Amino acid sequence: MESRPPFEVRRLSRALGAEVCGVDLARLDDAGTAAIRALLLEHLVLFFPGQHLSIDEHVALGRRFGELEVHPNLPSAAGGPNEVMELRASWGGVADEWHTDVTFQPQPLMMSIMHMVQCPEIGGDTLWANQYLAYEELSAPLRAMVDGLTALHDATPHGKPEMKARHPVVRIHPETGRRALLVNEHFTRRIVELSQPESDVLLRFLVRWATQERFCVRYRWTPGTFAMWDNRCTQHFVVNDFEGERVIQRVAVLGDDPIGVGDAPRWEPYRPVHKGTASRDDAIMLRDLARLGNEQVDA
Repeated sequence: MESRPPFEVRRLSRALGAEVCGVDLARLDDAGTAAIRALLLEHLVLFFPGQHLSIDEHVALGRRFGELEVHPNLPSAAGGPNEVMELRASWGGVADEWHTDVTFQPQPLMMSIMHMVQCPEIGGDTLWANQYLAYEELSAPLRAMVDGLTALHDATPHGKPEMKARHPVVRIHPETGRRALLVNEHFTRRIVELSQPESDVLLRFLVRWATQERFCVRYRWTPGTFAMWDNRCTQHFVVNDFEGERVIQRVAVLGDDPIGVGDAPRWEPYRPVHKGTASRDDAIMLRDLARLGNEQVDA
């Protein structure tokens, strides 16, 4: 690739997303990598049609952006490197719930690079949602509130509820400095500073608000397309409306500790005034925090 890559970039929606042509991802050099990093920060998710990398080339591409994850719960490609996670629809591998990848880990992923190996002729699109916009278009009073909150995330959807992490509800992107919501319906269980009923109401609102269509881009796949997305400011969702096999392979770049706004958390974890049956969820939350080393259990 030339030092000034002649990329052709086509925006796909107002909110986020761009399709990139004129690049061979198997032969990316340092200038090309830097250019793609800049495009990713601008558009949040990038699509590269017509790429046919081998598994080893896929891994090498991922390593250009950082150290790679070995997924703690999902399968690797058969006979391939551990860094390549593979989901087949025949295994029930359809991510048809809105999520940001592995937020049950203390350090969620920085970015993912996905290869659409096989896709059905009809259906199976993926949507991404811009979590900068989801935050910025909240009212000022609600932004002020969520700035000071934290939430517990766990891996219950993977059958491992013991895998937990506590994150700010709003994180500051370490490269752009912009604020983004960090809650999702798949992994986020509880807002720590609110009672269980209050948490249920606010989380239900936030996860629906954050994934409304005007914040989204929807992509129709073709085999051999690669996608890259910034996991620090997006959520994604697979439309489970297809028949036949859908096979994706993914490598992912390790991230860092999400940093909240100012003095978040602004309040102590919720503790019930009156103990009783209704407070058992609060006691469970406090025990979870104690296991994470955040709080003393005195519920």
